[in-house]
Amino acid sequence: MAMWVTTVHQRCLGPVPSSVHELYPHSSKTKPKLIIKTQRFSSFNKPQAIRKQQLQLQVSNKQDNEIVPLEEEEEEEEEDTIDLGWLPAFPHVFIASMANFLFGYHIGVMNGPIVSIARELGFEGNPILEGLVVSIFIAGAFIGSVASGSIVDKLGCRRTFQIDTLPLIIGALISAHANSLNEILLGRFLVGIGIGVNTVLVPIYISEVAPTKYRGSLGTLSQIGTCLGIIVSLLLGITAENDPHWWRTMLYIASAPGFILMFGMQFAVDSPRWLCKVGRMDDAQTVMRNLWGKSEVEKAVEEFQSVIKNDSTVLDSNWLELLQEPNSKVALIGGALFLLQQFAGINGVLYFSSLTFKDVGIESGALASLYVGLTNFAGALTSSYLIDKEGRQKLLIGSYLGMAVSMFTIVSAISFPLGEDMSHNLSILGTLVYIFSFAIGAGPITGLIIPELSSNRMRGKIMGFSLSVHWVCNFLIGLFFLDLVEILGVGPVYCSFGTVSLLSAIFSYYFIVETKGRSLEEIEMSLNPNLGTRDK
Repeated sequence: MAMWVTTVHQRCLGPVPSSVHELYPHSSKTKPKLIIKTQRFSSFNKPQAIRKQQLQLQVSNKQDNEIVPLEEEEEEEEEDTIDLGWLPAFPHVFIASMANFLFGYHIGVMNGPIVSIARELGFEGNPILEGLVVSIFIAGAFIGSVASGSIVDKLGCRRTFQIDTLPLIIGALISAHANSLNEILLGRFLVGIGIGVNTVLVPIYISEVAPTKYRGSLGTLSQIGTCLGIIVSLLLGITAENDPHWWRTMLYIASAPGFILMFGMQFAVDSPRWLCKVGRMDDAQTVMRNLWGKSEVEKAVEEFQSVIKNDSTVLDSNWLELLQEPNSKVALIGGALFLLQQFAGINGVLYFSSLTFKDVGIESGALASLYVGLTNFAGALTSSYLIDKEGRQKLLIGSYLGMAVSMFTIVSAISFPLGEDMSHNLSILGTLVYIFSFAIGAGPITGLIIPELSSNRMRGKIMGFSLSVHWVCNFLIGLFFLDLVEILGVGPVYCSFGTVSLLSAIFSYYFIVETKGRSLEEIEMSLNPNLGTRDK
């Protein structure tokens, strides 16, 4: 924590002159000037005594004989101080983001090898069964999301992470060792349950552990983890095009991050907010002191208690409370954000991206998907830099506007006679800009802002509800997208995606509350006036 103070710089005392003329021989009118500087202090500042010694003054021989500092750049030195306030929380957030790496890996792991899997397990040429192997993952994720809200309230994020690695590891190993359709379905279903729980846990854990100032930037690590998981699975999938049995190796590899997550969480901290809820105040203060700094502890404890003391049954929340204000409003916003995110077309664009790249001569589907994954990763990094500077709402609106413009650009390339090369180039440009725009806002911020807006009591259940909407919409898009393209054509479907993106930008403008720079308790008290009333 930094503060502004006023510092008086004085000269070191030497022999006292007998007169002012001795000190300033060229003028009898000039008097010493008192140099007063305003400095900014942080935990990384140099000791003040050293800074005083480094500041040298000299008497100028000019007519005004002013005392001036030789090192004027000293005034700017504090601006160049490296801000490392995020560093203590980073290892804990990084371990949690390993869950999103697994999510991304399992998204990409079936892209290429599904044909080899179908051939080896005896359901080649059956699109329904091939689709079932991919989509049963979504069914498991839906169940995991719904169940996670109650589990995290009882056990806290850290223990829930560790327990949740079991279906992830077991499911990956069963899938890798599968010799029948039923075995691969069981493995994929178990993995889906684990992913469903993790997609709820990661945003909650990061939002509750990260310092307020860096909560947005650290929150984007979940999206970065997802992107890296997709990229790694796609890189490994290139080999699967030439080796029909490589898919087993890829699924065995999928179990490794689960072990890392289980082991790493043994050394991670519990959420200080959950520790407060269960009455472990001393442990909560230790975590806050280590991650946020001593100066933040007193204020944070006061805010926690002002929220918690108004509800003695904070651990016994139930799903019916989602119908009460302000929980119902936040839950509706969360569900709407995920519904709009999915119907803005991200999965459809990803599906058609390989076909778009083929039109310009990139025949390898894995290579085309890799370009898409790298663009997604670049967008996530950009979001990490901007989110705590520009704010959530602004990035979300800009993201959806960029997606809308991209969709309408692709529709124009498809619908108007622009020439084959121009149409293909515009389609590629529109696809990459769409994915980059998604990764800046609609991807990371949707999952990040919901736990920020949720109350301490209902955060787990609101996130569980919101993510269950995500999985239902994800399933519906996968089920009907190709049929709609066949009936209506790509142009009208993409036009509808652009329209939904515009509506999403409007929704974000009117319904999203800016949370940048505000603690979770500040946000909760601003959304629930009853807390302030009771406190009085």
